[in-house]
This record gives sequence, C-alpha cells and structure tokens, in this order.
Amino acid sequence: MRFILKTISLIALVIAVMAGTIDAIQSVSASEPVLTPLAVAWSTASPDTIALVADGIMRNLHPYAWDPAAMWVLSQPAFAVLLAISLFFWVIAYKRQPIAGRFTA
Repeated sequence: MRFILKTISLIALVIAVMAGTIDAIQSVSASEPVLTPLAVAWSTASPDTIALVADGIMRNLHPYAWDPAAMWVLSQPAFAVLLAISLFFWVIAYKRQPIAGRFTA
C-alpha cells in the first residue's frame, strides 16, 4: 500500500513540475507572471473527465461540495494543487523511524 501511495505522490510531483515549467516558459515569453488554473490545465488535457468528476461529486456527495469547495480548488494554479496532492500522499505513505533507534528488538 505504501508503494502505491508513493507512486501516486511521484506522479503528481512530476505533473506539478511539468505544469510549473510550462507556466515559467509562458511567463518569460509574456514578460509577466502566468499561472494556469487547474481547471484550464485539466480541460486541456482531458475535457470529458471534468464533467464526469463533477457529476460524481454532486451525485455521491452534497452539491455544496462541488460549488464552493471544488470550484475554489479548480481556480488555483495547477502546479500548486498538484504539489499539495503530492505532499499529501507522501505524508500518508511516510514511515516513521523507531524512537529507540535501529537496533531495538
């Protein structure tokens, strides 16, 4: 299970770095900061899945979970949201070292 969570974290981190790199390239070419919202990046990559996720959230959860919460997340920069997702899965998969050390029974 820890391997799967770390893999998800790594994939999110790679996509976040790619999104940040694209934003950096666009910022340099436009001579002003360009931050692509997650909704724009997601609709560019896979437009059908946004409607599928929205329908699933509104059907399985409360509709208020989509309107204020999900819409706020989708309006944030893509690289920041993906970095937060990567950190979340890494923290879940993290294994703490024993307090007494490595040579305990």
